[in-house]
Amino acid sequence: MTIDSASRTVPAGGSASAGRRLALGAVAGPVLFTAGWLVLGFTSTGYTLFDHTFTDYSPVSQPISGLGMGATAGYMNTAFVATGLLLIAGVVGVFRATGDREPSALRRTALVLLAATGAGQIVCGVFDLEAVMPHMLGFLLALGTPVVGFPVAGRYFRTVPGWRRFGTWLMLGGPLTLALLIAFFATFQPTADGAEHGVAGLVQRLGVLEVHAWYVAMGVLALRRHRSRPR
Repeated sequence: MTIDSASRTVPAGGSASAGRRLALGAVAGPVLFTAGWLVLGFTSTGYTLFDHTFTDYSPVSQPISGLGMGATAGYMNTAFVATGLLLIAGVVGVFRATGDREPSALRRTALVLLAATGAGQIVCGVFDLEAVMPHMLGFLLALGTPVVGFPVAGRYFRTVPGWRRFGTWLMLGGPLTLALLIAFFATFQPTADGAEHGVAGLVQRLGVLEVHAWYVAMGVLALRRHRSRPR
């Protein structure tokens, strides 16, 4: 074990290697999920929800969760669950990369809040749109928790040597995520026949990309920190 100038414990050897593999999840998860909805969005032939049939899937007007129905259901829901697991592993790897082993309340809270996005994606994968309440809970965990989680995590990272600048930027992620979440609900306006029009699907995708981009950024930073440590 080694101690840096800030008196924080740094793992060595196999522990550092495990940390690198875990941190990779913060990058791999978002990449997998984005590839999933991009590819499946072109191959979906529609789906039936509550006796309403959507014969043409539109990534502009319809949510990503629509791909978790119909012929693409198995693939998209697997992507939801796999991405959630990778994000949770990635968050653990990121916090190991800080070298901070102090069991502070701020550190624990930040870790739990960041992991909630992964948990939310798992819930969305297990419960499709027909299970409205649990699916909505998963959606709010995935995209709603970062509204608070990013500023809290940013505050924590600002206390960690080498992470201060990232922490400052991450604190801005909360208001940005909130703005996109509000925009999604404002544009989500299904008609009486169950059809969806407008740009809600596009706005949701922008929100997902924004949230996932922060995880990719922290994953890349964690990988660099792990790589620079003595073995």
